[in-house]
Amino acid sequence: MACCFITQPIDERAVAFLHDHGVDVRYASHASMESVMAEIGDAQAVITRDLGLNAEAIRVASALRIIASHGAGTNTIAISEANARGIVVTRTPSANSRSVAELTMGLMLAAARRLCDADRAVRTGEWDFRYHCGGLELHGRTLGLVGFGAVAQDVARIAGQGFGMRVYAWSPSVPDHVFSDLNVQRIRDLPALVRASDILSLHRPSDPGTPPVFNARFAEALRPKTILINTSRGSAIDSQAFLDALEDGRIGAAGLDVLPLEPPPATDPLLTCDRIVLSPHIGGATAEALFRTAMTCARQVLDVLSGREPPHRL
Repeated sequence: MACCFITQPIDERAVAFLHDHGVDVRYASHASMESVMAEIGDAQAVITRDLGLNAEAIRVASALRIIASHGAGTNTIAISEANARGIVVTRTPSANSRSVAELTMGLMLAAARRLCDADRAVRTGEWDFRYHCGGLELHGRTLGLVGFGAVAQDVARIAGQGFGMRVYAWSPSVPDHVFSDLNVQRIRDLPALVRASDILSLHRPSDPGTPPVFNARFAEALRPKTILINTSRGSAIDSQAFLDALEDGRIGAAGLDVLPLEPPPATDPLLTCDRIVLSPHIGGATAEALFRTAMTCARQVLDVLSGREPPHRL
């Protein structure tokens, strides 16, 4: 019987699907690469979440045929090692895009209306916070989307149709008709997008070795008190450029679901800045998204083990 090794828990309905189709399932005892390497054995398939799979673990798994990433990103998987060994790598684009888009809007609202500060004010008896909170209305603001894939397209729908925002976007690869279909203005020059936007939301994929899209040049083009949202990858932001922009007021507030190091060290200056709303990489962590993502992984595992081409192979 074929075996699928799962590094971290996934929706049990996907596990049942694999069982029903004759695939045995084993879980790692701990979500660590050491446990994976010790326990992966002769598994033909792996489903991994943010733990990924490094080159050493791939080399240990001599029978491995597919690595299924439980998410759209594959930056924690040693792609070159997998390719060298003829191992298929798949991902799950769009499975969690609506959930990530909704969190993007949630972080945008939280940053614009200072919701975390407001919550603390009520709990500590600072009721007069309402007189000086300085919140911003999203309606009529210009939202700039850096990248225009599935998540950004869902954000555009919610922001434009639901909040009445002007939506601009930059992408070097998405066809023109996608922009026009969603009533989004295409900006072909990234610094021009940055200069035009009240709120910027990052949606570019980030692979190992890819330079951060938010760098010093990006920061120089910011309007004063821009709101920055990042639900893509922590590596999309150069930390020093970001901190400098916070300090000099080019960034007025930010909402970050992803960080350069996860979890962040206790000394990370982001943890002490009250103008940043933080969440622990939960963009796709809804029941609906987790089910869709797990089932997409399971179906692609079955495809490869059955000799079929999976739909979302890298």
